[in-house]
Amino acid sequence: MAAVRVSSRSGLPSLLLYLGIGIAIGQDGLLDVQFDDAELTQVIGYGALVVILAEGGLGTKWKEIRPALPAAAALATVGVAVSVGVTAAAAHYLVGLPWQQALIVGAVVSSTDAAAVFSVLRKVPLPSRVTGALEAESGFNDAPVVILVVAFSTTGPIDAWYMLVGEIALELAIGAVIGLATGWLGAYALRHVALPASGLYPIAVMAIAVMAYAAGAMAHGSGFLAVYLASMVLGNAKLPHSPANRGFAEGLGWLAQIGMFVLLGLLVTPHELLRDFWPAVIVGLMLTVVARPVGVFISLLPFRIPWQEQVLMSWAGLRGAVPIIFATIPMVSGVEGNDRIFNIVFVLVVVYTLVQGPTLPWLARRLRLGDSSEAADLGIESAPLERLRGHLLSVEVPEGSKMHGVEVAELRLPSGSAVTLVVRDGKSFVPLPSTVLRHGDELLVVATDPVRDAAERRLRAVAQGGKLAGWLGTEGGARRRHL
Repeated sequence: MAAVRVSSRSGLPSLLLYLGIGIAIGQDGLLDVQFDDAELTQVIGYGALVVILAEGGLGTKWKEIRPALPAAAALATVGVAVSVGVTAAAAHYLVGLPWQQALIVGAVVSSTDAAAVFSVLRKVPLPSRVTGALEAESGFNDAPVVILVVAFSTTGPIDAWYMLVGEIALELAIGAVIGLATGWLGAYALRHVALPASGLYPIAVMAIAVMAYAAGAMAHGSGFLAVYLASMVLGNAKLPHSPANRGFAEGLGWLAQIGMFVLLGLLVTPHELLRDFWPAVIVGLMLTVVARPVGVFISLLPFRIPWQEQVLMSWAGLRGAVPIIFATIPMVSGVEGNDRIFNIVFVLVVVYTLVQGPTLPWLARRLRLGDSSEAADLGIESAPLERLRGHLLSVEVPEGSKMHGVEVAELRLPSGSAVTLVVRDGKSFVPLPSTVLRHGDELLVVATDPVRDAAERRLRAVAQGGKLAGWLGTEGGARRRHL
C-alpha cells in the first residue's frame, strides 16, 4: 500500500517498486529467497493478466473507444508486426543474438501495458481519441504478441509467414466472438436476475470475465482478447452497482499486479543482469526511437491523425509486466539462451519505464494535448428494487459537470422518475423543483423499470451538455426540438 502511494506521488509506474520488493527479498537480496520456477511464474502471471485485462475492460468507456477502434486495431496488428521486425533486426545485427532469440525479444517487447501507460497519464486530460486508442491498443495487442512468442519459441520449424498470419487472424476472430457473446449474455443475465446481496454483483462480473478467458482458450482462440472484450461489454452495460463492480475489479487488479511483480522480481538473478545491461539498452533504444514510432506512423497513415498525437502515442508505448511474463514462455519451452532473453527484457522494461514514465505528462503538455474542456463524466450507481419494479439511482455531480447550476425541474426527467433526495455538504434534504444543483451533490433518483435507461441517458446528457442538452444536440433520451 505504501508503494502505491509513493508511485502515485512520484509519477512512476508502481511496477518498479514492486519489482524492487521482489529483488530485495530474492536471490542476492536481503532474505536471499531462492526461487527459479519459471513455469509457476508463467501460470500465475497469466492469471494475473486475466484479472488486469478484466479490470481494464470494465473501466473502458465505449463512447471514447469507439472512434478509436480502427486505429487501435491497426496499432495492435500492423504496429506490432513492424515493431517485431525492426526490434528483431536490431537485436540480431547490433547485439548479435541468433535469429530465434532476436525474434522472441522483438515479439515480447512489442506489447504495451495499459496499467503502466495510464498510471502516469491519469493526471493529464488528453483528447478522447488519444486515450481511447492507447487503451484499446493495450487491451488488443497482448493477443497477437503471445501467439507470436509461442510460435517463435517452438523447437521445430516455424510455419510460413502467411500461415502464421492466418493462425493469428483465426485466434483473434474466435476470441472476439466468444468475448462479445459472453459479455452480452452475462450483462443480460445480471440485468434481469436480482441477486440476494449487492456484494455478489462484483463477484459475478469477475466470474463472467474469467469464464470468457477460459472459453476462448478452450476453443483455441485468444483468451486474452475474449476477457478484455467481455469485460468492456459488461462495463458499458449499466449493470446494477456498476461503481462497486469497478471498485472491486480495481482492487483485484492492484492485488494481481503487486503479486505478479513481486514474483517476477523474485525470479530474476540480479548479478546476471549486468552482463546483459548494455544489450538491453541498445535494443530498447531501437525499440523506443525507431521501431515504435515507425510502427505508429505506418499504422496510422490511413486515419489522418495529427502528428502531435502520433508522437505522443509513440512515446506512450510503455512496457510493464506483460513483456516480462511473456519472457517466461521461452524459459518454459527450453529455448536456447532463454535466461539471456529474460534478462534483456527485464532490464529493458525497467530502464525505459524510468525514462518514459516521468516524461509522458511533460511531453503531453509540450505537444499541447491537454484537454480540460471536456465535462467530467457522471457517476451513476443503480440498485434494483425488485419488489417495487423500480431502480434507485445514486448520482454524484463531479467537478466539471455541466449539471452544476441546473435546477431540478430543468433536468426534465421522463415521467416515472424523480429526484427524491439531495445530499450536500453532509446534509440531506428533499429538493424542490427550483433547487439548484451544485458540484459535489449526490442525488437519489427513483425510476420505474420502463424508464430507467431513459432517465440515466437524460442525466448523462445534462451532465455533458447542460440544461439545453436536448436542444444543443446532446442525446439523452429527451425529445429534440427542431428549429
